[in-house]
Amino acid sequence: MWVVKLGGSLASDPALLQRWLETLARDGAGKVVIVPGGGPFADLVRESQSRLRFSDSTAHRMAILAMEQFGLTLAALSPGITPAESEDRIRESLQQGRVPIWLPGTMTLGNPEIPENWDVTSDSLAAWLARRLDADKLILVKSCPVPEGRVSTTELRRLGIVDAAFPDFMRDAGFPALALSSQVHEGFRATLATML
Repeated sequence: MWVVKLGGSLASDPALLQRWLETLARDGAGKVVIVPGGGPFADLVRESQSRLRFSDSTAHRMAILAMEQFGLTLAALSPGITPAESEDRIRESLQQGRVPIWLPGTMTLGNPEIPENWDVTSDSLAAWLARRLDADKLILVKSCPVPEGRVSTTELRRLGIVDAAFPDFMRDAGFPALALSSQVHEGFRATLATML
């Protein structure tokens, strides 16, 4: 099973986002768990924090709820994708041959394993979930330019592709993490169809 984090920035290209959702729903059925980014909902949290000056802890909790909003949006756009709030529900959806999309609030809000600041975004949360699920691979789909080939988590952080906490969340993980440009959709589709 793979965990695939869909970056919230894909919301800026609805046609490309729809292609990713169709591929994941069709070829990832029973094999893929989607972690949503925060999308435009997280952008509003950042803007509001800048204007109103509330704490990073409050912003972190709001950003998790932003992930839930984007996750619900993605599920509404693709009937093959099912919202799932718990590990049990995720596993149940996979066993039913569906593609669960994780709504992280229940499992993460107030969880002492997860620092409540902007160092932890959906990237680190995807790594945290992948560990909980004993995933075979973590794929991070990004709208920004991504170097080809295998790149260390430290280098991904240095390039600003992942959040600051991501290398810590991936330390000693039993699976690889790969960042992909959202533009390599067709290549990912072929890999997903043959490798799972």
